[in-house]
Amino acid sequence: MIVIKTITAKNFLSIGNTTQAVNLDRQDLTLVLGENLDLGGDGSRNGVGKTAILNAISYALYGAAISNIKRDNLINRTNGKNMLVCLDFSINGVDYRVERGRKPNVLKFYVNSQEQDSEDNAQGDSRETQNTIEKILGMSHDMFRHVVTLNTYTAPFLSLRANDQRAIIEQLLGITLLSERAEKIKELNRATKDDMKQEEFRIKAQQEANTRIEEQINSLSKRRDLWNRKKKEDCEKYQSAIESLAHINIEDEVQSHRDLENFYNTKKQIDDCNLWLNQINQDNGKLTKDQNKLSKDIAALEDHKCHACGQDVHDSKQEEIIQDKLKDLESIKLKLVENESQQQEYQNELDDLGELGVAPTVFYDNLEQALNHKNSLDSLQKDLAARQQEVDPYTEQIDDMNRQALQEISYDTLNNLTRLQEHQEFLLKLLTNKDSFVRKRIIEQNLTYLNQRLTYYLDRIGLPHTVIFQNDLSVEITELGRDLDFDNLSRGERNRLILSMSWAFRDVWESLYSPINVLFIDELIDSGLDTAGMEGALSILKKMSRERQKSVWLVSHRDELVGRVGNVLRVVKENGFTNYSNDVETA
Repeated sequence: MIVIKTITAKNFLSIGNTTQAVNLDRQDLTLVLGENLDLGGDGSRNGVGKTAILNAISYALYGAAISNIKRDNLINRTNGKNMLVCLDFSINGVDYRVERGRKPNVLKFYVNSQEQDSEDNAQGDSRETQNTIEKILGMSHDMFRHVVTLNTYTAPFLSLRANDQRAIIEQLLGITLLSERAEKIKELNRATKDDMKQEEFRIKAQQEANTRIEEQINSLSKRRDLWNRKKKEDCEKYQSAIESLAHINIEDEVQSHRDLENFYNTKKQIDDCNLWLNQINQDNGKLTKDQNKLSKDIAALEDHKCHACGQDVHDSKQEEIIQDKLKDLESIKLKLVENESQQQEYQNELDDLGELGVAPTVFYDNLEQALNHKNSLDSLQKDLAARQQEVDPYTEQIDDMNRQALQEISYDTLNNLTRLQEHQEFLLKLLTNKDSFVRKRIIEQNLTYLNQRLTYYLDRIGLPHTVIFQNDLSVEITELGRDLDFDNLSRGERNRLILSMSWAFRDVWESLYSPINVLFIDELIDSGLDTAGMEGALSILKKMSRERQKSVWLVSHRDELVGRVGNVLRVVKENGFTNYSNDVETA
């Protein structure tokens, strides 16, 4: 239960620097009457500060008056600063206190006498603290004005636009709670969608990373295949060379190399002899030719003829030339004899060398290699063993990348988020769709109760019209089967309907949420209500205070009501400031 206990104020509207307080935790009907001594006392009831009580409660709870007064205009004009309003209330046994003011700006909130910290204390106007207060109350400012502080400043429900009427009715019937829950689900749904996007980005990043890694693995696999192929070829080459060397008789190989060396030496000797023989034969041919020429020249000289021109030669000259020719001829003969001797020597050497035959076949290129045959065989065997033991440098990298670098892609989280999103969207439809059975059920149950209470109050206050809230949340006003608008009603009829509807709203609100101890009726019965209407309204208010233990405050200008109520709060304005007659001590 919400119990509003005490309101205190200073420098608020017409209240001056002396703190004024009103005890609101009563269980009776209190008449609030004003007396403006500055205007002559008796008969002067206006502008004394009666409605300031309602505005102070509204400002303390919501930071705004019940009317459209600017916040700075709530400060007492004479003093112009240090405005402060304090409200004490309790909800379900927990005590709360709100202190709110301007110049300087103040907003303090206490729970069981412990001040609550605020991280967003924007010069005493903390949104965070305000949200906390409204969340604890569970009542919006609009609803507060329609069910707690009924006044002539607030536009009647039926004078509001259709959308505004629907907003209030939806809040009253609990449909707004569905909307609030829907907003929370929307936030969760947006967060779920963000999580899904993040998860999709993560999976995509994993897939792209895996693709790059797989490309690297494929490249390494190709290199590994080439490496293994080369290793196999090398091993086969080593094995083939070892097998070839293993079949070689190294002693025969060495002997063959030596025989081959002799073969080439003999061949060289034969070639040298043949070369010299050819040169001797060529030289003999030339000498023979010169010998024949000399013999012809000598014969010609003996006939006294010149061997060159054929002219006659004298005897003295003839003899001299013949002698020279004979010497040359003798020299040629000696050279021929010498060549013949050398020719015979070379021929004898050829005969001694005999036939050259076929060059021996060898495996190695030279004798040194043949002599190193054992070392070569051992080296090949070692190279083969080493090559066979070599491990390719790629397999381990490939295994590590397959085991560690490649990430297993799991869609479990994404699937769970998808199912969660689908569930959230299903809940959103249940909460927001006008055709949802949840909304229909809430409207049917609570609207029936609202119409019952409204009919009850209309009957008690004496309004003959039938007023019914339809399932589409519109209001139907009829009289004797004739449809009417709110503006078709007289002023008194409108006030009867306003009061009845507000009381019905309050009953529905208390049945769904929490009872609240106070009710203010600000001048609604002063204008337009006839005697029957006023009697009906007083009867309802007295019954509320008596049977439901409500603290009902009736703000009025009618002095005749003093004898009809059990308690009177006199509001006196003197020297420009308002004072309240009360039993609350103020500091």
